[in-house]
Amino acid sequence: MVKVPKHQLHTFRWKGLDASGKKISGKSMAFESVEVRDSLQKQSIQIIRITRQSVSSLAKLRHKINRQDITFLTRQFATLLNTGIPLIEAINLIRNNNPKAEMKSVLLMLCKSVESGVSISKALQAASPHFDGFYVDMIATGEASGNLAQVFERLAYYREKQQALRSKVIKAMIYPAMVLITSILVGLMMMTQVIPEFEAMFKGFGASLPWFTELIIDISHTLKRHTGSAALTIMLMVLLLTVMRKKSTTVQLKLSRLALASPIVGEILAKASIAKFCRTLATSFSSGIPILVSIQASAKTADNYHYQQSILAIHSDVVAGMPIHNAMRNTKTFPELVVQMILIGEETGNLDDMLNQIADIYEFEVDDKVDNLGKIIEPLIILFLGVFIGGLVIAMYLPIFNLMSVIS
Repeated sequence: MVKVPKHQLHTFRWKGLDASGKKISGKSMAFESVEVRDSLQKQSIQIIRITRQSVSSLAKLRHKINRQDITFLTRQFATLLNTGIPLIEAINLIRNNNPKAEMKSVLLMLCKSVESGVSISKALQAASPHFDGFYVDMIATGEASGNLAQVFERLAYYREKQQALRSKVIKAMIYPAMVLITSILVGLMMMTQVIPEFEAMFKGFGASLPWFTELIIDISHTLKRHTGSAALTIMLMVLLLTVMRKKSTTVQLKLSRLALASPIVGEILAKASIAKFCRTLATSFSSGIPILVSIQASAKTADNYHYQQSILAIHSDVVAGMPIHNAMRNTKTFPELVVQMILIGEETGNLDDMLNQIADIYEFEVDDKVDNLGKIIEPLIILFLGVFIGGLVIAMYLPIFNLMSVIS
């Protein structure tokens, strides 16, 4: 795999003379000063001096390319090429109307490469790491078949579907996480701030406290003494786990399986992984990419490591001559319904259509699960808050029920 150099944005301050000889100055963001020079020369500005400066973090973030930008760019290419506009003209048109400096620089590099005779697929690969192997292979297939506009259309549709699916999965994970974090923070605040106030009040009466109240007060003392060390320990554990996940495939595999086994969210992650695998395989296979290469591409784009390993196992079995549906069944990862639909697709010669149908089914199920997530989780949230927060409140008010007898 070719490693694409990562270009860095810089701010270039310039001074020059306009067409009337008046001194003017300004600043531009680009990868290299030659981009600024070309732009100023097109505006008939005579350059006096250009100095390079670093870009602020805020400006870099504002002009950085993200997934959505690549998806929108792909859709723009598909639309313009389908209307018959030449590729170079389409690149320049998109570049002139794009607000992000990084995208402008990438498109300028792309335009120069294509003008010099480089194929669009190789130019994309050299321009930015945002154009991954799957993207480049698809475009290369489109060039070879002469259906570049159609391939951009398929890519745009594919990325839009994946983007919507990713948003749904993130939404599914954020909701329970936010509820859990909020509950823990409220509980910690009560244990370290509110309960000590009640304890001071109880001591003033000199009466014995219920065992449950004593237990909560003891836990409160422990938390106050060890809050700093506990927070540091948790941070170190998270950091260690993150490093181990990157370094160890075993840890990565166990964590991915743990995520899939988690209640409610695990089912959503599994269905999303199956949908993405089928959509990726269908898109690449229908574009003319060989099935073995398509399976490999599907593995590379898998978000879950467990599914990635299962797809690679499918690839190995298919290389050995096994039908795809049997290879999928051997992994024990895919539901029997999916396997049977793949079998029908292979026997009828409509594998790409069947894969798209499977992706549609599972994407719909993910949408339905996420939309109903509130109804599923709300009873669990009420139960959790009732036991956790309600328990603290009861522990603090138990002594107050005997307050009159203590005072008398």
